[in-house]
Order: sequence, then C-alpha cells, then structure tokens
Amino acid sequence: MRSKLDPRAPLVLDTRELGRRPGSQRTMSLTAEAPAELGIEVLGVPEGSQIQLDLRLEAVMDGVLVTGTASAELEGECARCLDPIEDAVTVDIQELYLYEPADRDDEDDDVNRLEDDLLDLEPVLRDAVVLALPFQPLCQDDCPGLCVECGARLADDPDHRHDDPVDPRWAALVDLSAPHAQTEHD
Repeated sequence: MRSKLDPRAPLVLDTRELGRRPGSQRTMSLTAEAPAELGIEVLGVPEGSQIQLDLRLEAVMDGVLVTGTASAELEGECARCLDPIEDAVTVDIQELYLYEPADRDDEDDDVNRLEDDLLDLEPVLRDAVVLALPFQPLCQDDCPGLCVECGARLADDPDHRHDDPVDPRWAALVDLSAPHAQTEHD
C-alpha cells in the first residue's frame, strides 16, 4: 500500500534512520508553518505562522515514540470585550506511532500509525494546542466586557450606566406626571 502522507509536508517526519531498532533515537529541532485552523474559534495559531518544535524520536518494540514540545504565537480576541489578544503557547507532545500491522484487518482507528516509516505530527499537535487553550480567552483576568444594552466597552467607562427602562404598561402614566400635564388643571 502506498503512503498517503507527503514527506515534504511540514509536519510529516521520516523515521527511516531509526531502523526499527528499539532504543535507537534522534533529537531534532525544526520550525514548521502552522496548519489552518489550529486553535479554537476565538484564539489560535495564525495559519502559516512559525511553530518551533523540539522533539525526540525513539524506536520502541511496537513503533516510534515521539516526545517534545511545540511553541507558537497566538492571536485572537477577548471573549468578553472582543479586544485583540496576542499570546504564546508551549505544549508538551508525547505520542506513540505504531508500525503498520501485518494484518490490515486488525487496524484500530484510534491509534496513530507509521505509513512507510513516515509519521504525521499534525493531529497530535492540533489536539495538544486546542486542549492547552483557555475555553474563554480574556484580555485581562478582570475584563468587565461590553455593555449588554449599547455595546460600550466597560473597561473604558467603569461608571457606565443607563436609566432604568420604563415598563411599557406604565409608559402612559409617565406622560401624566410631566410638567405640561399639570398646567391644564391650573
């Protein structure tokens, strides 16, 4: 079976030099371009930006164990006030890629496998980055957000207030209490 992985892809690594000899290992540092949609809706690694990877590939009995870290810059917006956020993330990576099974019917979909001694780091990197990101990123821990009535940024105007809304059922009485209403009876 021919490999579906492109050995030239930035997050596809070649493990041939390990030679399937348990205990053989190599370390590598590389910079790769971030794939599309690496993050969550409001915060992520911009597509094409640089990801710094420091990895150790080690041959074990069943496959290749990949351990290391990945670091990247983040861009997004505050979940409360929608201001831009710039941050950085460093995630730990540890994943076992199994050698291809002799019996193709015995494949498990939840297991990462080597394809012609190539491994694809993108799904593992994607999982690690997404799990490391905050569910609701904030520009600051105590960000007050936006006014629900007018959308004003509350951090710019901490004393921002609106008059209490008038219940529409009592709106006609407001007109009766106005100064012009009293002049008719005088």
